[in-house]
Amino acid sequence: MADGEKVGAEAFLPERLSLPRMREAAAGCRGCHLHQHATQTVFGEGRRSALLMLVGEMPGDREDLAGRPFVGPAGRELDKALEAVGIDRREVYVTNVVKHFKFEERGKRRIHQTPKRPEIDACRPWLDSEIEVVHPRALVLLGATAAKAIFGSSFTLSRHRGETLPAELAPIVTATIHPSAILRAPSEARQRERQGFTNDLRAVARALAQTA
Repeated sequence: MADGEKVGAEAFLPERLSLPRMREAAAGCRGCHLHQHATQTVFGEGRRSALLMLVGEMPGDREDLAGRPFVGPAGRELDKALEAVGIDRREVYVTNVVKHFKFEERGKRRIHQTPKRPEIDACRPWLDSEIEVVHPRALVLLGATAAKAIFGSSFTLSRHRGETLPAELAPIVTATIHPSAILRAPSEARQRERQGFTNDLRAVARALAQTA
């Protein structure tokens, strides 16, 4: 590779950054191999001036088919929590660290696979550009994969969940579980997980209100 040659998603970034230009460019991204089997790129969506940005791991099966983030079962859990704490999803920017669905086929089902570090690194320029353009006041990382993408592989979600984390990405940066963890929890623990997730978002809403 020649010096200065762009790799991964960086090679596909538009010269002038804006959400419409980035979304259009990301649709043709070939920065890693995940585009080969995914239906389409699932770019972030929401207000350009959103105060709150939510970052998950990657699109799931429903998102891959719809071309929109957080529209499946995990998205419904997210919507419930946002409503409970008085946050209008239409005022939020939602995205994922990885923009293509990674899966393995089992019969007619497509089973989610956790993206590996090279795939995350290849896609990271899209997320960095989204943060730069939206410039949120609060950045919430949903799940360990999203948190490790920002803070490195040594980050432990169970240890730092709900903390205000040191980062220059936004005035308020914190991490909580991915809403899909609620769905994976045993039935007797599901409501507890749902309440904990809601409480984490409520703390972010309060922090935003204090900085208004």
